[in-house]
Amino acid sequence: MPARVSKSKTAFARRLRREMTNAEEMLWRSLRGSRLDGLKFRRQVPVGNYVADFLCIEHRLIVELDGRPHENEHQRRHDTIRDEWLRDHGYHILRLDNDLVIGGGNIPLERIREVIKTIANRRGPSSDPTSSGHLLPQAGEGRTSRS
Repeated sequence: MPARVSKSKTAFARRLRREMTNAEEMLWRSLRGSRLDGLKFRRQVPVGNYVADFLCIEHRLIVELDGRPHENEHQRRHDTIRDEWLRDHGYHILRLDNDLVIGGGNIPLERIREVIKTIANRRGPSSDPTSSGHLLPQAGEGRTSRS
C-alpha cells in the first residue's frame, strides 16, 4: 500500500499545477486527456518526498522539464539524488530541456514515445490477453477438434 502524501506536499503540488511554466503548459497541452497515443499522464504528482512534473503511471515514467534553475551545481546534485531515489522505487526518468519543449516541435513527444517503447519492450510478454505479446491463447487457439 502506497504511503500517504503529506498535506504540505499535496498543497505544494497543487500550487505547482496552478503556476506552470510556459514549457510545462505547452507539454501538458500535448499530454492531457490521453492525447499522446492514449497514454494517461498526470501533472505535478507527489511521489515520495518529491513532486514529478509529469507521470505516466502505466509505464512508471516521470518526465521532468529542466530550465535555468537546473543548470547550477547544487540543483544538479539534488536532481541526481532525486533521480536515484525514483529509480530505486521503480520509476523511469526522462529529462527534457525547457528550450527543447518550447522550440523543438514534436521532438519532446517523440522522445517520450521512444522511452515508452523501450520500457514496454523490457517488460516482455504479458499475461493480459488484451495486450500485445500476451501469453494466454486467444479464442480457438490451442484447441484440437475431437471426432
